[in-house]
Amino acid sequence: MNAVPTPLAAASTSGADLLLWVAFPYICLAVFVVGHVWRYRQDQFGWTSRTSQLLEHRWLRWGSPLFHLGAFMVIAGHVVGLAIPDSWTEAVGITEHAYHTTAVWAGSVAGVAMVAGLGMLCARRLLTRQIRLGTDRSDKLLFPLLSATVLLGITATAAHNVFGAGYDYRSTVSVWFRGLFVLQPHPEAIAGAPLLFQLHALTAFLLFAAWPFTRLVHVWSAPIGYLARPYLVYRRRSAAPATTAGRPPSASGSGRAA
Repeated sequence: MNAVPTPLAAASTSGADLLLWVAFPYICLAVFVVGHVWRYRQDQFGWTSRTSQLLEHRWLRWGSPLFHLGAFMVIAGHVVGLAIPDSWTEAVGITEHAYHTTAVWAGSVAGVAMVAGLGMLCARRLLTRQIRLGTDRSDKLLFPLLSATVLLGITATAAHNVFGAGYDYRSTVSVWFRGLFVLQPHPEAIAGAPLLFQLHALTAFLLFAAWPFTRLVHVWSAPIGYLARPYLVYRRRSAAPATTAGRPPSASGSGRAA
């Protein structure tokens, strides 16, 4: 069951805890929302990941799929672990032991894939001169921040739940996280969490604040609609001699829009 903060615990919350675990997350979320509105209105043509495939493709061919697949798995795991109370998973027959075992090992695989892919993408950016010269200030901010967030999350999981005695973040960190979005923050729920989990949470919110001003905005432009887009009918001119009425025959076909 989720730990319910007591009035005494809430009353003992320090000013530093309020600043770190209430004010700071809300500021980052406000920047996230307002920044996306500003970016969309001011820089629609820059709403892209600015591909560099033509400059180097060998590392990108492996690094990009590994990073994106790992990222999708990590995000899915965080949604379940942070947004869904443990009482809900228990209600559908998933025991706490089964959840944590699955989360630890699936999360480890996803984390390793994400780190490997991110390492390849960072290496190609540093080692390929053309890409390095094209790296702008937003990329120089994004890649270290993203790397720190991912590595802190993996280190926290490994230190406490793989090689350590185990730590139930769903009764502390998750309670604090959900409380932020229902406007009932519980800073005391995370104030006592291990340092690695706290640093992971802080860097994650910094990443939210930086999101609108970096290439991460291309997440919202993923061409998912392409899969359901109707075929377009196209025609091309033919070199065959003209037929009746002086009109050349036309070849028609259909294809999916690029």
